[in-house]
Amino acid sequence: MEKHFQICLTTFALLALSLSALVAADDVVVLSQENFEKEVGQDRGALVEFYAPWCGHCKKLAPEFEKLGTTFKKAKSVLIAKVDCDDQKSLCSKFDVSGYPTIKWFPKGSLEPKKYEGPRTAEALAEFVNTEGGTNVKIATVPSNVVVLTADNFNEVVLDETKDVLVEFYAPWCGHCKSLAPTYEKVATAFKLEEDVEIANVDADKYKDLAEKYGVSGFPTLKFFPKNNKAGEEYEGGRDLEDFVAFINEKSGTSRDGKGQLTSKAGIVASLDALVKEFVAASNEEKKAVFAHIEEEVEKLTGSSARYGKIYSKAAKSSLAKGADYAKKEIERLQRILDKSISPAKADEFTLKKNILSTFA
Repeated sequence: MEKHFQICLTTFALLALSLSALVAADDVVVLSQENFEKEVGQDRGALVEFYAPWCGHCKKLAPEFEKLGTTFKKAKSVLIAKVDCDDQKSLCSKFDVSGYPTIKWFPKGSLEPKKYEGPRTAEALAEFVNTEGGTNVKIATVPSNVVVLTADNFNEVVLDETKDVLVEFYAPWCGHCKSLAPTYEKVATAFKLEEDVEIANVDADKYKDLAEKYGVSGFPTLKFFPKNNKAGEEYEGGRDLEDFVAFINEKSGTSRDGKGQLTSKAGIVASLDALVKEFVAASNEEKKAVFAHIEEEVEKLTGSSARYGKIYSKAAKSSLAKGADYAKKEIERLQRILDKSISPAKADEFTLKKNILSTFA
């Protein structure tokens, strides 16, 4: 019995390892010794990047290879994958990998690869894959949510005292800048619906005067220009998506996650929250007096808080008219809408209402 249990446990562990090894780093599949021959040399061609995490050229290639993976994500006849040679030394040795990055094409049904020797751009790689794999896939052009700054619009965007602006000073030839690019785009996408936040970048190699003015001597340099400090302050946080999101949420008072969705804290105004607790606990007659206080407090609010205040006021008014169950029923209705496929803007609108109504429930 014990032996049977150990065998089952071992089998489960191997299965979990196999599944985790096939997890995609976004749209590029991660390969290892355990799953390589299950995925490569089978019923589809495979373009595999053999890389090392510390390699500068690999970091420079990363956003291009990721773009390639996204482009071929739905192409069933092609696999875009990568192998970490620091972690999978024997696998890389097996395929004669001696430098990084090494990119190899494995034809359908074969483990005899052909080395890729062309330019390391998504466009060139896609052309190679199309030729070798018999596909006709084009690199998708995705509109950027990063505001591009120049000498002409820098002051207009960055020095706008109604906006908190994060600026990346970069150089086109900088490997670290290219590595940061896909993450920075995700940051911009996460905050694209925030009216008071801008995520921007400027080619500091082209606009040297701007780089000099703001003391930029290395790339990438990130500076944050909040509403109340247009001299700018150095961003010294981490460079993962979560680091940037946490920084902006803290500095700008926003409540977003890495996917750009509002968290349960979005829309909550502390001064009104206290009054709502008083409103909920009050008798029907007393509620009218508390409601008047809520409206007075709403009048004092500015910026995005003023918009949230109107939702508080409307929720309190509806609770007075429709009874104590109003908030609970409305939350359930909003959740049903949120469970459907709706636009990001509508999702924001209904999430804010739901969050604020939850303080009345």
